[in-house]
Amino acid sequence: MPQAPSFRPRDQHTPRVGPVVLPAEGRQGPPPPWPASGRTSKAVLAAWAELWATPQAFAWERLGWTREVARYCRLLVRAEAPGSTAAVHAQATALADRLGLTPKAMRLLLWTTDQQVAPEAPPAAVGENVSSLEDRRQRLAGGA
Repeated sequence: MPQAPSFRPRDQHTPRVGPVVLPAEGRQGPPPPWPASGRTSKAVLAAWAELWATPQAFAWERLGWTREVARYCRLLVRAEAPGSTAAVHAQATALADRLGLTPKAMRLLLWTTDQQVAPEAPPAAVGENVSSLEDRRQRLAGGA
């Protein structure tokens, strides 16, 4: 199955490798038109609108995953309804993973967000906040 044009490597001989960086603020704009036929509840359409504002929606749009997201919206609403079965919960969980909606699923898909991560603290300078070997020996011996 061919990749969506925006995910094709510039050089057709070099496959795309590495993480896909998604915008942390999520996908901008209105959700795509509902792709499924038949009547749709307000709860399903609300889930649809909410999901299409996530960072993952940026990738779904480029991959053309509208039907998969629609199916997930229907399953999600069924799973959250009173009296839902374990089978519906399992299906919703499996599809959430395939859509990259959990941290583990994002790692497996190599999706990350462009959210700024706080820089790590610089390593301590030699001798800074580190007791000497003699101090440690005295504490272990009960002298300090």
